[in-house]
Amino acid sequence: MPSLWLTATTFFFITTGGATAQELSLQDCFRMADQRNLLIHQSQAALAQRKFNLEAEKQNYWPKVDALASYTYLSRPLEINLQTVRNGIVTGSSTQAVNTANEVYQQITGNALPQAVQTQIYNTSKTIIDAAYPDYNPELSQQSYFLAGLVVRQPLFLGNKLTAARELAQSEMTSGMINTEVTEKAASYAISLQYIRICYINALLKTQQDVIDALVKNQGYGQEMVKNQILPPYQVAWTRVLVSQAKTLYNNVVTDKQNATVDLNKLMGTPLDTSLTILKELSYKGPNVANEDSNFWEANPDYQLVASKVSAARTSEKLATSLSLPNLFAVGNLNLYQGDLPVTIAPWMVGVELQWTLFNGTQTIKRRKAAKELVQEVKLAGENAKESLEVQLIVAKNKILQVQGELAVIDSTRSDIATTRRMVNERFQNQLSSLKDLNDVILLQAEVEKSYETALLEYYVALATYWNIKGSPQRIADLVP
Repeated sequence: MPSLWLTATTFFFITTGGATAQELSLQDCFRMADQRNLLIHQSQAALAQRKFNLEAEKQNYWPKVDALASYTYLSRPLEINLQTVRNGIVTGSSTQAVNTANEVYQQITGNALPQAVQTQIYNTSKTIIDAAYPDYNPELSQQSYFLAGLVVRQPLFLGNKLTAARELAQSEMTSGMINTEVTEKAASYAISLQYIRICYINALLKTQQDVIDALVKNQGYGQEMVKNQILPPYQVAWTRVLVSQAKTLYNNVVTDKQNATVDLNKLMGTPLDTSLTILKELSYKGPNVANEDSNFWEANPDYQLVASKVSAARTSEKLATSLSLPNLFAVGNLNLYQGDLPVTIAPWMVGVELQWTLFNGTQTIKRRKAAKELVQEVKLAGENAKESLEVQLIVAKNKILQVQGELAVIDSTRSDIATTRRMVNERFQNQLSSLKDLNDVILLQAEVEKSYETALLEYYVALATYWNIKGSPQRIADLVP
């Protein structure tokens, strides 16, 4: 569906020189930006990344299975330390010899050996074994060993670290969603301003074209009067200069519109050289913006983004607190291979592992304090964002009221200057006013019209800013002609 819509949009709204293309509305610009704006796509990609992080954190309770292998090479072979067990072996072997002799004697005679005989056998065996026992530690032949196996580690209790990590990922995803709204809002606001600028330029072009047409017409009048020797030639020459200046100014405004179109293409994500059909001009509308909803800032994504960081800060505080709590794991090991190891390891083992940091200086305490300060900082940032939006809204409303007053004054002036131009034109036709008088009143009327259009531009910019502060910049599309 997006590709079909975009194809239709390209056909109807974006042209490369066609004269019959349908005019692009501000609402169309918003829709195209949703499809193509790079910053919006970037924020959506960041949101997708945070969603995957959250899904990963939700699975942190699953056991971890690792394949481990180790190769060890020693600088010299291992030694069996026989000297540490010498006494035990000599004594044990001598006692075993006495027990064996006593059992054999009992089988033959039915009686136990006399104690003296047992003592003599014990002493003799001890002397022989002690003399024969090695007085060195024998070396093993291998210096390198290889082990391989599977290790399983299942978290049982981590002092709420896993829960805090999952909550932190959830907060990050929420912030990502709001950040996408912030990006969309910023794009809509920027597009609104650029669209309004193009409408303003359209009005300037119309006004300037009217000036050119009027001056060219006056130039024709003047040439006829010069032929009839009614006007001196210098007045026609001066009118010719005014026509040239008016055309130059017109071309400059055309360039401004081309630049504004490039900026709008960039904001919508369309090719920069795309030609857009926007012919509308601004006209005055007087919406009532005096009554405000309570807590209006809560609908503004900029405030929501700051407020969402409070949850993340509190989660960070929980995480810092959990650092002082113990970690408990269930562990298991499956022995798959052992090479050249001088001892035999059991094929498998299970156990419980406790990890508890008892002392790390004051790192944990300081991190917990830092997390508490972060919570306080974010709360203050939220209050500051709220007050900032309140101030901005008041300024925007005052600007709207101020420009409304200016528009009323300039509109009255427009009526007066239009009447003056008619009177001067009539006097000129009756040869009661000079060509210079007529040219001057035309230029003066153009300046008044441009002042009115400039005031209209400020008015619509203030309206767009007002709705952007309210969190709904796209509502300006209902007011733009």
